[in-house]
Amino acid sequence: MASRNLDNLVKIGQLKVEPPDQAEFDGMVRSARNKLRDAGVKGISDDGRFFLAYSAAHSLALAAMRWHGYRSEKRYLVFQCLEHTVGMDKAKWRVLDQCHKQRNLAEYEGHLEIPMQLLNELIKVTEELLKLVDAQGPVAKK
Repeated sequence: MASRNLDNLVKIGQLKVEPPDQAEFDGMVRSARNKLRDAGVKGISDDGRFFLAYSAAHSLALAAMRWHGYRSEKRYLVFQCLEHTVGMDKAKWRVLDQCHKQRNLAEYEGHLEIPMQLLNELIKVTEELLKLVDAQGPVAKK
């Protein structure tokens, strides 16, 4: 099912097929673990914690997509595909999508007001995403 949905995105030019690479996958997951751990440090500003957790979530979502042999040039799409790459519930990947919009407001318009509840949800969902990505196991050789 996941492959069919992702293949449809390839047909319309939203994703590209690219063989998965274990070293790339491992690097993305390792980076995400470090950023997620750092996002939990209470002495860091809330803005800093948000960007660390968001970056960890993005790395994990991209790793999940790469595990399946796809790549996207659109940051938001890796979050929207989590339902197909790791079976993440829509409500959870929508938190990540909301955080992506907040990140864009900060990056492109200089507006960053992150409610503490959203930051906490981001960290929680990213921790769950890490477990889902870990559960995929090693990249399959094709």
